[in-house]
Amino acid sequence: MRPELVFREEGGLLAPLLVWRLPAAIPTISTGPLGGGIGERHWVMNATVPMSYDRDDPGVHLTDIAGDLGLSGPGVGLMTGVDVERVVTTADDGVEVFATVGLGRPVLAAAPAEDLGELVGTVNVVAFLPARLSEAALVNAVATVTEAKAQALFELGYAATGTATDAVCVVASDSGPVEPYGGPRSRWGAPLARAVHQAILRGGRDFRGDPVGWSDRV
Repeated sequence: MRPELVFREEGGLLAPLLVWRLPAAIPTISTGPLGGGIGERHWVMNATVPMSYDRDDPGVHLTDIAGDLGLSGPGVGLMTGVDVERVVTTADDGVEVFATVGLGRPVLAAAPAEDLGELVGTVNVVAFLPARLSEAALVNAVATVTEAKAQALFELGYAATGTATDAVCVVASDSGPVEPYGGPRSRWGAPLARAVHQAILRGGRDFRGDPVGWSDRV
């Protein structure tokens, strides 16, 4: 599932946006501000926004963007300050992963609130699995993505488990036998973990080499 790269006006600038137009209503799980939870979705998008973004209704904003693009039916919307043209793509045993990696403010999940500081930086992961998953397996797949991300950050030298604004979207198949598990040693969780791990490693190294946010660059 290759995304389409489109541009829209955002704050007087042409902002990039990745869109995956799904072939049908596909079982999906997401933690994104639009279309989060479990359900059948028709599309997924990952939108770049300025680092100064301060709207408190990202779901409404993403809905408006989807309407402008002619996207119909329920979908998933994610946001990031990262230039989505820098998306990292990996694949493993039929699983495809697309990650945009921003590590401006990585944090430990259980860090004291006073240590969080400015919450800047987002890691968004969109994954496609060629298998039908039970609802429990979909939930487990999100945990697998998160564990693989944390492993990659550890290997990159970060004392962090992610950023405070990370999001995940896992798109499964709508046909075939139902797979009951999505953990890191399950049939489909294992390649998912490997693909995410490699995507975050590559994206993290790219970010270190060029940490300037999209809006600061343009």
